Amino acid sequence: MTSSSSVVISPWAASADEGGRARFAVPTTPRPPSSATAYRPVRGRLELGIKVHNGKSFAARQFHEGALRVLRPHYLDDSGQVCYVVVNPGGAYLGADLFDLDIEVQDDADLLLTTQSATKVYRTPEAFAEQRMVVRLGERARLELVPDQLIAYREASYRQRTHVTLRPSSSLVMAEVVTPGWSPDGAAFQYEELRLRNEIHVETNAGRQLLALDNLLIRPPSGDVTGVGFMEGFSHLGSLIVVDPRVDQALADELHRATSQRDALAGVSLSRSIDGTTGLVLRALSNSTGELDLLLGACTALLRERWHGQEPLNLRKH
Repeated sequence: MTSSSSVVISPWAASADEGGRARFAVPTTPRPPSSATAYRPVRGRLELGIKVHNGKSFAARQFHEGALRVLRPHYLDDSGQVCYVVVNPGGAYLGADLFDLDIEVQDDADLLLTTQSATKVYRTPEAFAEQRMVVRLGERARLELVPDQLIAYREASYRQRTHVTLRPSSSLVMAEVVTPGWSPDGAAFQYEELRLRNEIHVETNAGRQLLALDNLLIRPPSGDVTGVGFMEGFSHLGSLIVVDPRVDQALADELHRATSQRDALAGVSLSRSIDGTTGLVLRALSNSTGELDLLLGACTALLRERWHGQEPLNLRKH
């Protein structure tokens, strides 16, 4: 469904230092900086290169500057999977802010990447805020990308672009929850626009091929009009993207059944297969961040236990 006042969900359109400029502290109640203060857009860059040695993954390359950094690595179990937490010291994204992440997981390495807190996008009167991520996965490499929720507040405009290149033997899991921020007058959907784009390529002996182009556009209608035709009356959206040679229709059906346990409207789609690997996207609509966190958590827990013999994620950050 496409219109200027609707959500467009197209799952598979094609089958360091902390040396950045100082920014003001974000108050509990979001409000833009004073018009008397010229806001200087913030830039941040993070690079991580993950290798494996004696069954344990670690960062062989690490660089950060501006408004991005990572906390020290830690290991949640004895699988050898390394976990890094991305931090934005400024606390939020504002107009014309730009954040670049470059993530490489080399052959046989295993990375869990999350964030310290929710990604908050506040008012962006001059230009949209943007995050760009480039991901490269080697043979049998694995990446779990599980950030906290993305929250868009009143008059926010945000773009997020993720470009992934992987091998047929790679394993990719990306989860995300999108929610509108609190508004002083209690109205929902006060942000301007969210554009989330995921482009996934498979590198084979025959060259690089496009597996999936996943576009999500949420452009709320004016006047706070909700209901059928816009998010089907729901306020929150969850997404799960999985690319792995073990993805098939039976798994898609099982994940869909797992969503029935939650107070959400969900659907699952499969991409085409390239050299034995297949993509899967799950979308879920709800009115609760908690419900979507539980839904996506149940799906990722199923994959972690079945494919890797790991416990469900327990990312305690407080």
